[in-house]
Amino acid sequence: MNNCKNLLLVFVGAFFLSGAQAQGVGDYPTKPVSVIVGFPPGTATDTIARVLCERLSTRLGKTFIVDNRAGQGGSMGAAAAANAAADGYTLVVSATAPLAINPNIYPKLTYDPRRDFAPIGLHSWLPYALVTNPRTGINSLQELIAYAKANPGKLTYASIGNGSTSHLLMTMLLQQTGVKIVHIPYKGSAQSQTDLIAGLVDMTFDTMVTVMPHVKSGRLRALATSGISRSQFAPEIPTVDEQGLPGFDAGAWLGLLAPAGTPKPIIDRLNKELNLILDEPDTRKRLLGLGSEPLKSTPEEFAAHIRSEYAKWGQRVRESGAKIE
Repeated sequence: MNNCKNLLLVFVGAFFLSGAQAQGVGDYPTKPVSVIVGFPPGTATDTIARVLCERLSTRLGKTFIVDNRAGQGGSMGAAAAANAAADGYTLVVSATAPLAINPNIYPKLTYDPRRDFAPIGLHSWLPYALVTNPRTGINSLQELIAYAKANPGKLTYASIGNGSTSHLLMTMLLQQTGVKIVHIPYKGSAQSQTDLIAGLVDMTFDTMVTVMPHVKSGRLRALATSGISRSQFAPEIPTVDEQGLPGFDAGAWLGLLAPAGTPKPIIDRLNKELNLILDEPDTRKRLLGLGSEPLKSTPEEFAAHIRSEYAKWGQRVRESGAKIE
């Protein structure tokens, strides 16, 4: 009888081991991996995701394919990932807005960022830049504030959507300075920057990844960056904080996640590979060249970061009064 029990235990153990291997725990990945990006091609998140997918494909020997699912400020992509099979073959590169801002502003999202994902690791910090059309004649943040105080409601600013990071950053600036500037929401960076360059709006806060080519060409003028310290990408641009608004510190972070329930060995392997990629000198140089400052974390640190940011941005949303029906 004991021999029969031992054989049964060996059979059951072999069954579960083969099942784990079938899920790709032992030799993951055995097929292409889809990496959802909730933003259009050419955006900061998409561009950075493609750099990382290229390196993951090389290191792990299987293709990591970017799958753009734009909409709802990144939340359509996050929702698709949250509802995907938890087998390691659907991942998502997501950001501050889908994981911390949107759940506090959209009333009917189908995911909870604190519950429905298995965080893998942070990988990018994206400082924002406040830029104006040179035809405004405004050359510094102090000039902007002075003009706005003398001409309330005359200036306009674009955002990439109501409740977006770009909207909330400007809301923070207006609250700290007490000036009135009219909000013009758009559906993305490309459209808002096209109208800004054309002079149809006066300014915007957007990622340095997307605005700096226009700044370097002279089509836009950078007045300030949003982080507490100057960006490594453009250290000549002063921060909002150092120009008389102490404590102003905000921007966007990006991270790699899987659906909740994805096997821990897969999460740990992806975290290890991601952090090794972020240590590569050439990759760091590429990311910095895009205006992205590399970040690293453990899965547990990323999970704690999401919870903290969810609470912080929730408070900022409430203070801004932003609502989306």
